[in-house]
Amino acid sequence: MKNLFLIYLLSLSFFCLDTYACKSCGCSAKKESHSHSENSTTKNIDELKSTVQWKAKKVNGSHEGLISIKEAHLHFEKESLSGGTIIIDMQTISCTDLDGDAKKQLESHLLSDDFFGVNFYPTAELEILETEKKINDNYTIVGVITIKGIKKDIQFDAKINNNNATAMLTIDRSEFNVRYGSGSFFDNLGDNLIYDDFNLEINIVFK
Repeated sequence: MKNLFLIYLLSLSFFCLDTYACKSCGCSAKKESHSHSENSTTKNIDELKSTVQWKAKKVNGSHEGLISIKEAHLHFEKESLSGGTIIIDMQTISCTDLDGDAKKQLESHLLSDDFFGVNFYPTAELEILETEKKINDNYTIVGVITIKGIKKDIQFDAKINNNNATAMLTIDRSEFNVRYGSGSFFDNLGDNLIYDDFNLEINIVFK
């Protein structure tokens, strides 16, 4: 019985050594899978003031709109960005350059399986893995973006100060199986062609 109790204590000790409470965000995780240092600080965002603006182009024009940020945490070490996660609520896609029935029709189409299929994929996620700080609060960021359950590497520039963070991302929707009107999947689209690249302008306001 004493031997069994000793084995139990040793097993418990090993488990405790393998996990820890992050001083930055309070989470518990295995050290090798944790995405930021336990000594980093975390800045949370004001979801109501933070925005994601999208813009997409087609042969005979363009459309733009907004998407809400559901949750975001950015991690800093010695006042420099070191990592983080931004979760975008794809169910909130809106169009700001149309009104009335045309606006409702486009928004409904974007939410559908032809585009982002939000019933199955309600969120998109941007994970910041590596950062390189440059002059005047500018960064080059390397990360992974997930749209419709598909993960792709991404690199982009950002500007971060004490009050907010801004970044411009160019996304190739064909890499995420967003097929509607795409010349990567269909021929002879003519004036119905929608270009694969679209832009996301992220503006994060810290609490």
